[in-house]
Amino acid sequence: MDTRTGLPVVGMVGGGQLARMTHQAAISLGQSLRVLSEKPDDSAALVAADVPIGTHTDLAALREFAKGCDAVTFDHEHVPTEHIEALEAEGVKIFPGSKALVFAQDKGMMRERLAALGAPVPRWRRVTTSEEIEAFAAGSWPVVAKATRGGYDGRGVWMVGSREAADDLVSTGIPLIVEEKVPLRRELAALVARSPFGQVAAYPVVETVQRDGICVEVVAPAPDLSEERALEAQQLAIDLATSLGVVGLLAVELFETDAGIVVNELAMRPHNSGHWTIEGARTSQFEQHLRAVLDYPMGSTALTAPFVVMANVLGGEPGGISIDERLHHLFATDPGARVHLYGKQVRPGRKIGHVTVLGDDLLQVRARAVRAAKWLQEGV
Repeated sequence: MDTRTGLPVVGMVGGGQLARMTHQAAISLGQSLRVLSEKPDDSAALVAADVPIGTHTDLAALREFAKGCDAVTFDHEHVPTEHIEALEAEGVKIFPGSKALVFAQDKGMMRERLAALGAPVPRWRRVTTSEEIEAFAAGSWPVVAKATRGGYDGRGVWMVGSREAADDLVSTGIPLIVEEKVPLRRELAALVARSPFGQVAAYPVVETVQRDGICVEVVAPAPDLSEERALEAQQLAIDLATSLGVVGLLAVELFETDAGIVVNELAMRPHNSGHWTIEGARTSQFEQHLRAVLDYPMGSTALTAPFVVMANVLGGEPGGISIDERLHHLFATDPGARVHLYGKQVRPGRKIGHVTVLGDDLLQVRARAVRAAKWLQEGV
């Protein structure tokens, strides 16, 4: 408890942009998020006041960080499960807890648990040899191979199109699962928040657009999605949050096929598919996550406009006019575009920010968001 304000202290492990935006949401609740950051120039470390420096793989650093925190949460899923279990055994309140988070950390365990719950999942299996991959493919190449732990933004995912490619992948020694290549129409995401009390709040289902394994655009609500399928996706996310015991945000990444929806991945933290909620929903995903881990009543998830589009700003090639000049030009041409830059060093293809545009004409809103992100990335 913060003795100055009488308000609880939330600690977030990880100093990336998710922690940065969660800190911004904490301010209106009278709080300053405590952040465990690996470097003093990480995205969240540049804006938060209470930033111990340490790594998420160091149990001693985690233990020291948790002192004085009323609740500890995460901006990524890479904290070793055994470290979370050790802290829980010492009485630290961690949300989501180890028994839930492991299903976002380990794709094999996730697939097993989802299948046991009857959730729609692709055909899959654990593999250790190229022979097993070939047998799984049964002549229908390519198949999708995934590292069981540690992958994100397209990393740790491979399209395997032959026995030779399987040989090369297996030789790396990475623990793997393989899945069928789903004949998807598009990708969707259902975002829900759940409190320890068990209250659940669901956001409108969104469409996510991926390029090279990275989400580049999110459209809320997902266009041309039937009410029946939207409710199905929301109910699935609520059921999974409840069954897995998630506290905080749960993002369920989905494939939409002609036959229905299929679960692709789970994330138990604020998620890229929910960045649009800062301006586009009555309660942002970041405030909702804080409300959940503090067991506050959930906020409204209603849209603030008929359509909201978020476009990620990726790092471009060096050169051209400065980012400050690009902002000047963007704001002059589109005063309604809302920009969030993360204070990160620019590297080609790296997420350095996002742009959100709201309105009642989907085509115009989408075009404005994509144009603004492209301009900030390329300066042309």
